[in-house]
Amino acid sequence: MRHTLLGLLVIPLAIAGLQVSPGPAAAHAVVVEATPAVNSTVRGDPVPVALRFNSRIDRSRSRLTLIDADGKETAVAVEQSSGSDVLAASVRGLAPGKYRLRWQVLAIDGHITRGDIPFTVAAP
Repeated sequence: MRHTLLGLLVIPLAIAGLQVSPGPAAAHAVVVEATPAVNSTVRGDPVPVALRFNSRIDRSRSRLTLIDADGKETAVAVEQSSGSDVLAASVRGLAPGKYRLRWQVLAIDGHITRGDIPFTVAAP
């Protein structure tokens, strides 16, 4: 009988603990605003890049890479003067075509997140 009563008390407490404790992904950096926007078409030179995240990021350990239609990867220098939740850059000399901007950031929660922003460069 004591065993059953103990079980009846432990299970609701465990469930309550699961409901109130935040998940570990709560502070992962997620893009909330992107320039160029996903699947957009841009014109001009240079092409401004700005990714704003939902949390602060460690800019010095974050990366931007431009991937062209042939799969060639080019590192993009990140401007150090942008805000604590922004990766900003300027990309010059892009030929018309399809590109992916690959981002990788280290968030304040210590987790690395990454993703791609596909976009197209149109002729001027």
